[in-house]
Amino acid sequence: MDNWDEIRTAYQVARAGTVSGAADTLGVHHATVIRHIDALEARLGVKLFQRHARGYTATEAGADLLQVAKVTDEQFTQLLGRIKGRGEGVSGDLVVTSLAEMSIILVPVLAEFQQEHPGLRIRYLTGERVFRLEYGEAHVALRAGSQPDEPDNVVQPFMDFNVALAASKVYLDRVGRPTSEADLKDHTLIGHDDDTNRAPFNRWMHEIAGRDAIAFRTTDARATREAVLSGAGIGFVTAVDLKRHDILEQVLPQRPEWASKLWLVTHVDLHRTTKVQAFLSFLKRRVKDWNA
Repeated sequence: MDNWDEIRTAYQVARAGTVSGAADTLGVHHATVIRHIDALEARLGVKLFQRHARGYTATEAGADLLQVAKVTDEQFTQLLGRIKGRGEGVSGDLVVTSLAEMSIILVPVLAEFQQEHPGLRIRYLTGERVFRLEYGEAHVALRAGSQPDEPDNVVQPFMDFNVALAASKVYLDRVGRPTSEADLKDHTLIGHDDDTNRAPFNRWMHEIAGRDAIAFRTTDARATREAVLSGAGIGFVTAVDLKRHDILEQVLPQRPEWASKLWLVTHVDLHRTTKVQAFLSFLKRRVKDWNA
C-alpha cells in the first residue's frame, strides 16, 4: 500500500470534517494534509471531498474509499495494541478502563501496583463510552451491568459494586431525616439527569421518586458525591465514600437491587500476558477491602 499515508490523511479529514482537525490528530502541518488529499485525488482521478465554508464532506467515491480506510486503520490500531501488550515483563503501558465512579476504588490500587513495578506507565481511562479491547484501546476493562458478550474477550465475574443512599449531617440537621421511602418526597433528591441511565440505583430513584422530584441533577457520579457532601440533598454515593467521609450518613438501609455487577474483561490475545495477569492477580487480592 504505497499511498497509505495519503489514505490515512483522507480518513482523518473525513472524521474531523476539517483540514485543521485532521492535522491536529495526525500531528502534521495543515499544508501536508492538503497536499495528501490533492495527490490522492489526482492519482485516483476523482474528487473525494466537496470543499465548502464549514470544511470537507466526502463525495460518494470518497465515502467508498474511506470505509475501507476506516477498517484498515482500526486493524492497524488493534495490531499495535496487541504488540505493545505482549512484553514478558511488567513494564510499558498498562491501560485500564472503567466508569468514572469506580475511580475511588481503582486509583489507589493502580497507584500501589505502579509502586511495585516502577517501569510501568498507568493509563486509566474513564467515560461513558465502551473502550474497544479488540482494537487495542485498553488491556483491562471493568464493566458494570449485564455480562459483556463481545467475541474474543475473556469475561470474569468480579464483585458487586455497592452504593448507599446518603446525605450530609448538615443537610439532615437542616431538613430532617427520612424514615421511609415515602418520606423522600419531602426532600431534595440528587440524581442522574438521564432517565435512561442503566445503573440500578438510578433506575430505582427515578421509579420511586419520579423525575420531577429529583431537584439536583448531574451526569457524573463524582459531581453527585460532591453535591451530597455539600449538603445539597440526598443521593447515592459509593459504599467506600460513605466510609471515608465522616460527614455522610446513610438515610435508608442498603437494598440488594441497588448493587451493580462488575466484570473483568480482557482480550483473549492479551489475557495471558505477564503484565495483564500480574495486574488481575493484584486487583483480585485487593477486592476484599472494597466492600468489607
